[in-house]
Amino acid sequence: MKDANKEKGRQSFIAEARREQIIEAAIKTLDDIGYVKASLAQIAKNADISTGLISYHFSDKSDLMNHLLTNLLERSTTYILERVGKEDTPQKKLHTFIVASLAYQGTHRERNIALLEIIFNARTPDNIPYYKLSDDQEDLIMKELRQILYDGQEQGVFGNFNIEVMCNLIQGGIGEYTLNNSITKKVDLETYSTELTNIIEKAVFSSKETNLLNDGR
Repeated sequence: MKDANKEKGRQSFIAEARREQIIEAAIKTLDDIGYVKASLAQIAKNADISTGLISYHFSDKSDLMNHLLTNLLERSTTYILERVGKEDTPQKKLHTFIVASLAYQGTHRERNIALLEIIFNARTPDNIPYYKLSDDQEDLIMKELRQILYDGQEQGVFGNFNIEVMCNLIQGGIGEYTLNNSITKKVDLETYSTELTNIIEKAVFSSKETNLLNDGR
């Protein structure tokens, strides 16, 4: 029984490693040629394996891309939330949220491009683009951002503003750096991160908190 369980565990480890290899190859393929031109054959070539081996783990391109999308979202979410979770005040949490979100884009460029390629090009069996789908499960990133802003207002360190509007503004500013090539060519990531953080902090902090923040810099 022990030998059987050991062999089963070994096979499971090998299968998981193979799936990870395929996912990494899919990310590279999406970065190189985009979603539309990406095929299982091209992904297999980048992974240096047979197309049939990909089909053993994923039924088709859509199945692979759905798994990849989940993988990409989970990794970016974990990266950001782990860093935000180490802070103990709404001010620090908001600052870290913005910095970590942009840092992930800078250190995981291929993954970010792959994510955008899937969202803006993949379609459901009913031919509905992914970006038009309504997500029944609440986005953990947006949930965290709402909570940060809510806590800041409750504690009196953030001013009076519409939380939904502010969430949209912050996420829009973060996402714009990846989507807008004219910005990335003119402004480096560190400068953009610093400037965006300063702008958002001035927008959300109450007058008293803004003065204290400026005095401390």
